[in-house]
Amino acid sequence: MPNTLTRSLTSIHLWAIAVGLVISGEYFGWNYGWGAAGTLGFLIATLLVTLMYIAFIFSFTELTTAIPHSGGPFEYSRRAMGPIAGLIAGYATLIEFLFATPAIAFALGSYLHFLYPAFDVLYTAIGCYVVFSLINFWGINESAVFTLVVTLLAVAELLLFIGIVSPSFRMELFLHDSMPHGYMGVFAALPYAVWFYLAIEGVAMVAEETKNPQRNIPFGYLSGIATLAILAIGIMMVSGGITDWHRLEAIDYPLPEAIGIVMGKDSSLTKLFAGIGLFGLVASFHSIILGYSRQLFALARGGFLPQRLATIHPRFHTPHVALLVGGIIGIIAVCSGTTQQLIVLSALGAVVMYVLSMVSLFVLRKKEPELERPFRAPFYPVFPVIALVLSLVCLVAIVVYNFWLSVLFFGLMGVLVGVFVGMGMHKVVGQK
Repeated sequence: MPNTLTRSLTSIHLWAIAVGLVISGEYFGWNYGWGAAGTLGFLIATLLVTLMYIAFIFSFTELTTAIPHSGGPFEYSRRAMGPIAGLIAGYATLIEFLFATPAIAFALGSYLHFLYPAFDVLYTAIGCYVVFSLINFWGINESAVFTLVVTLLAVAELLLFIGIVSPSFRMELFLHDSMPHGYMGVFAALPYAVWFYLAIEGVAMVAEETKNPQRNIPFGYLSGIATLAILAIGIMMVSGGITDWHRLEAIDYPLPEAIGIVMGKDSSLTKLFAGIGLFGLVASFHSIILGYSRQLFALARGGFLPQRLATIHPRFHTPHVALLVGGIIGIIAVCSGTTQQLIVLSALGAVVMYVLSMVSLFVLRKKEPELERPFRAPFYPVFPVIALVLSLVCLVAIVVYNFWLSVLFFGLMGVLVGVFVGMGMHKVVGQK
C-alpha cells in the first residue's frame, strides 16, 4: 500500500482547520497570563504575540506553499539545514501538538464537570481521546466537515459571549491591579499569550491533502489569523472588566464563569453557554489530533521514526497507527492533570519550531533562489525578522520562568539527537 494521502480539502476547510486548531485557546489557558502579568500587562503581551503571529504566518505561508508536504516545519528545516535540523523541528512540533491535546482534553473534562458534576474530569478527557481519534480514523474529508461545523459554532458562540459580557465591562475593573509585577510580568506572560494562537501552523500538516495548495493554503492561513486576532483581543478585554480578574485567573473554564458572574450561575443562558462552549474545545482537540498524526506520519515516512507509523489504512486512507500511538501518549499525559505545565511545554515546542522555520526561510531564499514560491512573504526580510526576534524573546521568557520544564524539553531533545547521530541515521536519511 503506497504511503500517500488523498487531496480533498478546500479553502473553507483550511480556514476551519486553522481556526479550529487554535480556538480552544480563546476558551481557557490564556487566563493564566493574568496571574503572571495582570490585565494590562497581559494585554501588552498579547499585542506583542499577535504581531509575532501576523509576521510569522505571512512568512510561514511562503514555506508551506513552496514545500506543500505533510511534514510541515520538519520538511522545511530538513531541506534548508539538513537531517539534524529536521529532527529538531519535528521533535519541537510533536511536543507542541502532543501536549496541547491533553491540556484541551482536561479542559473538556472540566467544562463537562462544570455542567454536570457527575462527570469525572479525567475519565471524560480519556473518553474524548477515544472518540475523536476514531473520527479522525474515519477519513480526512469527514474529519474536515466535522471541523468546519464545530468551528463555525465555536466562532458564533465567542461572538455571542462578547455581545453578552461587553455591556457589563467597566474600565476601572480592568485597570485594577493591572500590572502587579511590572514589565517583568509582561515577559513572564508571553507563553500564555502564545496559547491564543498556538498550533495555527498545523495547516501545513494537511498540505498534501489540499486541493490547489498554492491558492488555498494562503487563504486558510490569512483568514484564520484575522479571525483569531479579533476573537482573542475581544474576549480577553471584555472578560477583564466585569469583575475582579483574580477570580478568573487560575480556572479551566473562565468563560462560563464570566457569563455566570454577569447573568447569574443559575441562569439558563449560563448553562447553555457552557454547553455550546464545548464546541470550541472539540474543534481544537479534533484538529490537533489531525495535526500530530500527520507529523508522526511524516517523520516516520522520512526515516526519523519507525516506518510502522507511516502506514496508511487501505480503506480510510488515514495514518491509523500514528493516530493510535499519539492517542496513547496523550492519555498518559492527561493523567498528570497539570494543564498549566502542559500549556507551557506546548508553547516551548512551538517557539522552537518558529525559530527554526524562520531560519529555514532565510536559508532557502539563498540556497534555492529558483524554488517556485506561489506566495512570497511580504515586506521581506522585515516580517520574518520580526517573527524570528519575537519568537526568540518568547523562548527566553519560557526558559527563564519555567526552568525545569525547559531542562526536560531540551534534555529529551539532546538524547534524541545523540541517539540519531550515534546510530548514523543522519547519514542514512540525509541520502534520501
